[in-house]
Amino acid sequence: MNLIMIEFTGQQFKEVKEKGEILYKSFGEVSCPYLKGKVSFSAQGLEHLKFKRRERARPERDQYMRFKLLYLAPEILKLSHTLQGILETKKFERVRTNSRTEAVLRAVTYYEFIAVMKRNRVRIIVKRIESGQMYFWSIVPFWGMNEETMARILHDGAPEED
Repeated sequence: MNLIMIEFTGQQFKEVKEKGEILYKSFGEVSCPYLKGKVSFSAQGLEHLKFKRRERARPERDQYMRFKLLYLAPEILKLSHTLQGILETKKFERVRTNSRTEAVLRAVTYYEFIAVMKRNRVRIIVKRIESGQMYFWSIVPFWGMNEETMARILHDGAPEED
């Protein structure tokens, strides 16, 4: 297996994460030519950069690379005229109704854009619940391949967790 390990200190992680959060909050929304609409950078996307799923934080190495490359996400979405993948599924989504939160089965679509920009290959995932607003869901750095199985290393290809 051929994989480059990225080294950073706790202080470097903290700085990259803080800068990344400030940058993320400055994005607002961008127009995506392929989706013919606006993609917002909502709180759900920011939360997903830090957590794989509810109450399960991503490893620091994973968060570090996502926040380091985050600046590429709006630019890639603005330039995307082609889609590399789409997944339509049904998933339980948390919905707040009458001052309580419950899980409701909803149609969910994930759109996948892959780009090489500034010598970085990344995958951007946009999420849409039913016919609602599209929002940034994730940026997935291309980490490498297992040379024996030719499988991607680190990510499972499950857009809900990637």
